[in-house]
Amino acid sequence: MESRDETFGYDLLRNDILKEVFGQEHDSIMYWVGKALARKYPLHTIEETIDFFEKANWGTLSLVKEKKQERLFELRGEWMDKKDDRCYQLEAGFLAQQVETWLSSYTAATQTKKKGIIHIQVESDLHDTIEA
Repeated sequence: MESRDETFGYDLLRNDILKEVFGQEHDSIMYWVGKALARKYPLHTIEETIDFFEKANWGTLSLVKEKKQERLFELRGEWMDKKDDRCYQLEAGFLAQQVETWLSSYTAATQTKKKGIIHIQVESDLHDTIEA
């Protein structure tokens, strides 16, 4: 067997083992795991969040568009041009929870893949605030 690179073990765990263990619920569980990780590793700025993604080897995150209730992020990684079948719900959940904490408003995120780039749309309901 030919080793792809130094991330083989991470890819094996994330792309194969977790899908096998979680089955059909994989994507939704990964989203909620992302939210839980964000609560465990609270960040205070977009810059800290971008750094976290780099350190976690999740890819290069950038904020593309920001409105009052919406944020559009792009996530890029060298593996995304190859046969990449991983879901990015972990990252989407993580971003949703970080923004939810910053704004104290219920927030959700969706992700799509287009031309090897992951787009994560984060939307907050500023009328539905969370009590501290």
